[in-house]
Amino acid sequence: MIRTVWVAFVAVVVTLWYGIQILWAAWRRTPGLARICERNPRAWSRAILRAAGVDVRFEGMDRLRTPGPRVLVANHSSWFDVPALAGFAPGPYRFVAKKELATVPVFGPAWRACGHISVDRHDRDAAIDALERARRRIHADDLTMVMFPEGTRSVTGALQPFKKGAFVVALQAGVPVVPVAILGSRAIMRKHAWRIRPGTIMVRVGDPISVDGLTMDDRDELVRRAWEAVQALLVEAGAGEAPGRAAESGDSSGPTGSAGSVGPTDSDRDS
Repeated sequence: MIRTVWVAFVAVVVTLWYGIQILWAAWRRTPGLARICERNPRAWSRAILRAAGVDVRFEGMDRLRTPGPRVLVANHSSWFDVPALAGFAPGPYRFVAKKELATVPVFGPAWRACGHISVDRHDRDAAIDALERARRRIHADDLTMVMFPEGTRSVTGALQPFKKGAFVVALQAGVPVVPVAILGSRAIMRKHAWRIRPGTIMVRVGDPISVDGLTMDDRDELVRRAWEAVQALLVEAGAGEAPGRAAESGDSSGPTGSAGSVGPTDSDRDS
């Protein structure tokens, strides 16, 4: 419990510190706002991870260093998935997330000022408009758009069916989909839980899935391929070495968590 209180205190402090810097730059229309929006979220994320005693390791990071825009789709089982990606993902990126984040004091306005996109999951028209903004930003800023296509955190850690929104964006923008598996975060902080435990998060980046030659009629197939790619990354990690052995060998390929399995992608669900 002491760790949880400490992390909450640090989160408040760094949110105020880095968030106010962003808001001040946005209010003044500072030319360096873009640079601040690249720097501050990373610093904010790393500060919270350090306070929580969380180490983040990547496998396949080079797949995110190649130039060009992309849609990154990842599984989601913990609040710590966000800082794990935001703290270390290379290049410019923006998140697409639930609109409730935009209402958090300081954090929400700073989030919007930097161009991250909030989605109202209960308003279809508003959600479609948000995804269109995401499509435009991908090419305008040549960035990685980060999305959690399950739509919410998994309670059990099992990979849930993917919604279509991220894949519609990728098809409309004509950019590849990069599957990502996040392991170990649920052991640090589960959904509906407040207790935070130290640990290691492993982020495994898979091969990009090209959308060349695909049309909107192929979106269900793209959803299926991405779901299977993320699931494979989770299963392969679960069958690998233990985290300690991976650290000793220096290859950082071992898992830090486990993942369950669910049925085929629910392609009938809307974005």
